[in-house]
Amino acid sequence: MRNGKRGALQAVSQRGFGFLLVLFAIAGLGLMLAGTGQVWHTTVQREKEAELLFIGNQFRQAIGFYYRQTPGAEKQLPSRLEDLLEDTRFLVPRRHLRKLYRDPMTGSYEWGLVKVGNRISGVHSLAPSTTMRSIFHARDAGLQDTTRHDQWVFTFDMTVPPQAAASGASASIPGPVAK
Repeated sequence: MRNGKRGALQAVSQRGFGFLLVLFAIAGLGLMLAGTGQVWHTTVQREKEAELLFIGNQFRQAIGFYYRQTPGAEKQLPSRLEDLLEDTRFLVPRRHLRKLYRDPMTGSYEWGLVKVGNRISGVHSLAPSTTMRSIFHARDAGLQDTTRHDQWVFTFDMTVPPQAAASGASASIPGPVAK
């Protein structure tokens, strides 16, 4: 009989050890998933910030086209964002922007508007979230000291002459070499 009790005791102690192994495995898996979640969140945040920079510059560029292509001597900014989609100041309407973009930070089509009088000179996100990016290219150098996404303001600079604005992207590319 003694051997019967001893065998049952060993089986119980082994089941307890297996249960502990399962608990440690679940805890380890939880830690791995938490780390993966943090990396995923960071990646998504960076992608959204890159998309916000792209979209903001699309709006800035479209406002610039609208302003520069104003018929007549007195240049005008758009009075609403929809004017960038279909500019009816011409016989054949022009499109300065393909579509109205969603703000990638909020998921909404609503943008903060920068106005000069009652005209739009720029846009910004309405998301008060903290930024991750701190290094910007030349065209976005004005965003350098910002800490929140709603501080990323994309405005068209009316003081830059059209020739400089058009050649600004290719100013660093050398021309042909004379022989």
